[in-house]
Amino acid sequence: MNKTGKIRKKHSSEFRFKVELEALKGTSTVAELCQRFAVASAQIYAWKNELEAHGPQIFADKRKKQKQEETDIEQLHATIGRLKVENDFLSRVLDR
Repeated sequence: MNKTGKIRKKHSSEFRFKVELEALKGTSTVAELCQRFAVASAQIYAWKNELEAHGPQIFADKRKKQKQEETDIEQLHATIGRLKVENDFLSRVLDR
């Protein structure tokens, strides 16, 4: 429940996509979509903004992303190794 005591619905990504696809077609007004799908107009506009912001990622080249992640992981492993060596050295120095 939210502050007003109403239970918020959680819509699936399929439902959200369906509503936004209808909104993008432009055959119905936002008010008609609100009635048909039982959602608020603000919600439709929020989903539209989200789709506009993150839509290009749908068609992004996954190989580039995977290669970047592998590079990031290699850099993190190198940093971890360097910090471990420094930590071991400092613990030996402090034990003296």
